[in-house]
Amino acid sequence: MTLLLFLAVLFGALALGMPIAFALILGGAALMLQLEVFDAQLVAQNLIAGVDSYPLMAVPFFILAGELMNAGGLSRRIVALAIAGVGHVRGGLGYVVIATAMLLASLSGSAIADTAALTTLLLPMMRAHGYPLAGSAGLIAAGGIIAPIIPPSLPFILYGVSTSTSISSLFLAGIVPGLLMGVVLVLVWRRRLAGFGCIPQPPAPARERRRALLEAGWALLLPVLILGGLRGGWFTPTEAAVVAAVYALVAGCVLYRELDRGALYSAFVRSARTTGVVMFLCAAATVSSYMITLAELPGQLAGPLAPLLAHPRLLMAVIVGLLLLVGMVMDLTPSILILAPVLLPLARSAGIDPVYFGVMFVLVGSIGLITPPVGTVLNVVGGVGGVPMLQTVRGVLPYVGAYCALLGLFVLFPGLITAPLQWLR
Repeated sequence: MTLLLFLAVLFGALALGMPIAFALILGGAALMLQLEVFDAQLVAQNLIAGVDSYPLMAVPFFILAGELMNAGGLSRRIVALAIAGVGHVRGGLGYVVIATAMLLASLSGSAIADTAALTTLLLPMMRAHGYPLAGSAGLIAAGGIIAPIIPPSLPFILYGVSTSTSISSLFLAGIVPGLLMGVVLVLVWRRRLAGFGCIPQPPAPARERRRALLEAGWALLLPVLILGGLRGGWFTPTEAAVVAAVYALVAGCVLYRELDRGALYSAFVRSARTTGVVMFLCAAATVSSYMITLAELPGQLAGPLAPLLAHPRLLMAVIVGLLLLVGMVMDLTPSILILAPVLLPLARSAGIDPVYFGVMFVLVGSIGLITPPVGTVLNVVGGVGGVPMLQTVRGVLPYVGAYCALLGLFVLFPGLITAPLQWLR
């Protein structure tokens, strides 16, 4: 009864068009009334406690780092390097999208920011060279969701904070799945090339390739610095976020000299707005999380799933299916904040590694970003690139199917995630 009340209030408020953060607060308040412990001061205390977290300080700095990279020319030089390297092969601009998506993912950690950059820089170029609009838009959308998996990842930070899981371990565990996502995109793109009448780019001269590599060198050094620092224990994820923001600022202002006063001001404003949205969601989710724990909702949810606790892979498959359905109607951030604290105790009871579960949770939620009807990343491609939603959906469906197959592989063989993590640790 308590679980049904919370879900009815939450989704009822969302159906009425209420912002997710306020719907979460309302759901928590409904549980307080049900348990007869309503206290406005308790709501305020949990709102403050939700953002009073040292690990969460990484969020604004990584957001700022991503904005400074795009404004300071780092993203553009990554694209130029990819074009110089593989732009001349058949379907080369598709491989450029994939390579750029993986490189940008190691810089920003935001699917929306990376997708916007890919759409702005590469979609007009693909159009000009005869690539199908639907296929191009679908590939860009599918490449954009690698960002939440390859570190640094904002969703991993939110998952780690909301479930008390090691963020450094989540970062390291995301490397191999992120690389495999890139491999999947390459395989699907190669298969789809047969029906494309695209015009290849002329090969770049060796001198131009060297120049592109030198110009992108400072941008390529950033993920090495972040991952090396985390792997070597030189700094925490929060400190890594500060390092990334300062590095992006210095690179844009001093090394590349593309960040003038106006661009810098705009980057700070965009970062502040995004940070405000994410932090308020975290604060609101803390109210719901507190009441979910007090009402013992995980225990109520464990009842129907109790027969599956002895079969971890089967339980994981059921949870993946549930999260795929949720991802179709809810964005990644609220999914993490609402469901991760509820589902992780079930996973622990079944003996599922919490870091593996976190990677799977974020991966499934990322796929939800490219599935209708919500599909945040699909909307970014359509809005920035002027592509009708129907064409984008048609173009992205083969990649959604391939990603789901990869999910099935991870469910059957968890060692694909956990074994590399042990080595990287």
